[in-house]
Amino acid sequence: MPPGGETVVGKSFRFVSLFLASLALLTATPVAADEIRSPSLTALRVDWRAALDQLRTEINSRPQIAGDFIFVPRRSVPRFDPRGMPALVQLNAISSQFYTGIARSSVPVLLPFDAAAYLEAQRNGAPATSVLSRYQADFNPIDMFDAGPAGYSATFSLEPGAGDGMPARVFAKPVEIQITGSALVYDIADPAGGKGEPVKPLASIYPDLRKFIREGYVRYAFTRFGVAYVVSIQCLDSVAKPRRLACKEAYPVAERFLKALHVAGGQRMRPLMDVASYVIDRPAARSADFGYRPSGDIIPNTGYRKQGGHPDVMAYAQIRFPLEKAPAYVHSQSHAKRNKDDRPTAYPWRDNFCESRSFEVWQCGGGFGHQGEDIRAADCPSPGDAREPCDPKQRGVVAVRDAMVIRTSKDQAAMLEVNSRTEHIRFRYMHMNPQALNADGVLNGRIVAEGEKIGVISNYLDHPAGTSMHLHFDVQVFTRDGWIWVSPYVTLVSAYERLIRARGREIGTEIAGTPQPVAHALPEDVVKPDLREGSSSEEN
Repeated sequence: MPPGGETVVGKSFRFVSLFLASLALLTATPVAADEIRSPSLTALRVDWRAALDQLRTEINSRPQIAGDFIFVPRRSVPRFDPRGMPALVQLNAISSQFYTGIARSSVPVLLPFDAAAYLEAQRNGAPATSVLSRYQADFNPIDMFDAGPAGYSATFSLEPGAGDGMPARVFAKPVEIQITGSALVYDIADPAGGKGEPVKPLASIYPDLRKFIREGYVRYAFTRFGVAYVVSIQCLDSVAKPRRLACKEAYPVAERFLKALHVAGGQRMRPLMDVASYVIDRPAARSADFGYRPSGDIIPNTGYRKQGGHPDVMAYAQIRFPLEKAPAYVHSQSHAKRNKDDRPTAYPWRDNFCESRSFEVWQCGGGFGHQGEDIRAADCPSPGDAREPCDPKQRGVVAVRDAMVIRTSKDQAAMLEVNSRTEHIRFRYMHMNPQALNADGVLNGRIVAEGEKIGVISNYLDHPAGTSMHLHFDVQVFTRDGWIWVSPYVTLVSAYERLIRARGREIGTEIAGTPQPVAHALPEDVVKPDLREGSSSEEN
């Protein structure tokens, strides 16, 4: 049996077992048409012995490093001591100077950081302020490193003109390279999953390496130490453009990165367990007014080349609804004018995940879609109502889970990453003003708590007033192909039901045009909406 892996027979047996178990569950417990399921995840077995063997090989290639601590004037330089603390403890102590929390990763952390070269340089008296990229094959770390029970994620950059042997073209901005290693992978019905072409120059290092382009990224997926790793670079799958990196130009950058990867840290932890799918509990009380159209029921002819939506009954996580208060409405912000029955501040909700956009989305027909859902807050009540004042520009947006923020100061989007023993998932928020996010400290590495206010609904898209007042919200899960967009529609339905403490009603196409009331009696933080039809500007 391969270290940290499964035999072909074992995989087949496991697949059949899971299939039969799922079939038995469905047979024993009939599932109603509007019931919501959670996803299942596979936990990979981590082969730490192989990781330690690789680490020792790298250290032994520089024998002058192995030994006790050596004294250098005005500072002590740590060196690997095979007779002392475990090698991982020593390695984490060194790497944590640059990658905070690296020991929290349950998988071997592969980074373009040559700890042995770094220690050797320190031993030889290199200044403490020595440029870190010197030991990282010219890659600069961006301040985004997240390590936890599921694995880790990190982002690096290569400056224009840096790196020997790189393409001659000077890029308009640094090339960003992302890497994620995970012991948890989501089991999603993905016909395109697992495909790709081998990379012959790297076959001796990564025998199962696959190169492929998905959802706007060139990706290199491989298994090492039983763990799923994916390196990716955002690029354009076409000819080069002045300000856009072509995927063919990204290949040598990614392959340089792969050649530079070393074991940089991590820690043995209790093995993770497979997470089985189950039917999600929902409020018993029925809402008198909250209705929603089925998942995949987008406005006719608004999909890519007029194709329809993609039904998806999964709630990918149990989250807090991203708007601070109800009522709130999931509706198209680009096409609502096409259908008089779809009003941006009214029930029933309508899925807009697969509306036509230029973004690649595997779940949508033709491979293109919106990536997420547009959410609109209720209009402020009229001044005559006996309610507390309402400022339409201060409708709160909150963290859906305890998570780490992924965002640089220039980003228009804020992403939250959950990295736990049972989940490895990302939630992205768009259209909040970047300057306001910066002022509030919504930046890389910040830890937020579920329900914590992180901003307000805005209309930012490249510039203020670039779109209508709404929040774009989407979800990514980690698979063997890397981070993949999945429909958040049912996840939002489930979260909203918990917010209003009542179960919604799925409305079929035959009655979806019936006007629905839009007032909630409970809970206390619900604001009374204005029934007047709101306006909607086109979203670019």
